[in-house]
Amino acid sequence: MPRNETSSSETEPSGTAFDDVPLNRFHLRITALTFCANFSDGYELGIISIALPVIASQLGFGVVWEGLLGASALIGIFLGSVLVGWAADKIGRQRLYSYNFLLIAVASAAEFFVADPVQLFVLRLLIGIGIGADYALGPTLVAEFVPRRHRGGLLASLTVLWTVGYVVAFFLGNLVVAEGSDSWRLLLASSSIPAIAVVLLRIGVPESPRWLLARGRIDQARAVVRRLGGDQAAFDSLADAHTEPSTARYRDLFGKKYWRRTAFGAIFYNAQVIPYFAIYTFLPLVLLKMGVGEEDTTSDGLLNLFLLAGSVAGLWFVAKASRRGLTIWSFVVLIVSLLPMALWPDAPTALLFPLFLVFTFTMSAAVNLDQVYPPELFPTDLRSSGVGLINGLSRVGSAIGTFLLPLSLDGLGFSPTMLVLTLVLVGGLVASIVWAPETKNKVLD
Repeated sequence: MPRNETSSSETEPSGTAFDDVPLNRFHLRITALTFCANFSDGYELGIISIALPVIASQLGFGVVWEGLLGASALIGIFLGSVLVGWAADKIGRQRLYSYNFLLIAVASAAEFFVADPVQLFVLRLLIGIGIGADYALGPTLVAEFVPRRHRGGLLASLTVLWTVGYVVAFFLGNLVVAEGSDSWRLLLASSSIPAIAVVLLRIGVPESPRWLLARGRIDQARAVVRRLGGDQAAFDSLADAHTEPSTARYRDLFGKKYWRRTAFGAIFYNAQVIPYFAIYTFLPLVLLKMGVGEEDTTSDGLLNLFLLAGSVAGLWFVAKASRRGLTIWSFVVLIVSLLPMALWPDAPTALLFPLFLVFTFTMSAAVNLDQVYPPELFPTDLRSSGVGLINGLSRVGSAIGTFLLPLSLDGLGFSPTMLVLTLVLVGGLVASIVWAPETKNKVLD
């Protein structure tokens, strides 16, 4: 969007009664069920960073396989997000949302039996596909069900659960790995437990009334609202706003009307997650380059606590700040805190480590927007496709960054690597200044 785009409060019409109904138990349930996917993603990516050094030693592979295994789930997330996001706009959200975690449960349990890095790569690719599917479906369903007043907070809370999963993986992973050489098998397979719980808990989740209305299936949408005990007058106000069935096509994401939003979503998301996944997947290696020894578990634990604190603080920022303002200023702080590591890599650890704490806190707070912004950028008939595409493209970037980081640190050195990651953040800042729309309290169309 152009830089001078006005805020949603100035341009958006008042919402339908459906947009402004009181928050109820079902809204909280659909959000809680989506929590599980984000927790699982954080947990999956957290445990692989803990387990990789042990796995590499036991299975006997080098830095290339470490990079591939670190990126495998991210590649799968790209495939799952893009393909399932497209499918969900065509055939509906409910069936895919209810059963995609079956794939995660089975592949996670099978990790216990892997005998070589190829098998592990394939299984983690499949896990990524399942998680990517949920990245397209979960935020879409939450956005389409919950009242707009609570949408930002509930969507942002999904990222908090990602961070909780990541931090749990760090502490649990270090405990489990210390038990013996084969303990990594139990650690990786443990992610099947929450996945099975998700499959069971999602039985009976209804289809999105907004999607049904976009397809002209008014009676079915009304039945869903009635089943949930919803306000029929509120539903009628929503139905009146959807008088024509959808004619949108996937290529409309790149057309005149939406290409700026698609481009902004992809760039801002990538600019966040490329540094995030690259740095935190190989956090011990990065800390070592900053002068924090491998034996210093206190610093590692402190960083994970800052990740969690930043994620929780991000809920407050999402509630109080504009989407556009929060995006722009978070990039500014991230650039300022990371740039000294690139320009002065030999600076005292007493300087670099506090800056890295600021970077960690700010990054963790800012990525709350990753679940909030994409569903608000697109209309109902393109929402799942748009969310899936943006999520998928972000995982391409993060997979490349994760694969290249250990190679870059080894070949180019710490300073050039940090400079490249800083330039990625600069790209996100520029795209946000030029194109970021204001979508807070936006009426979903």
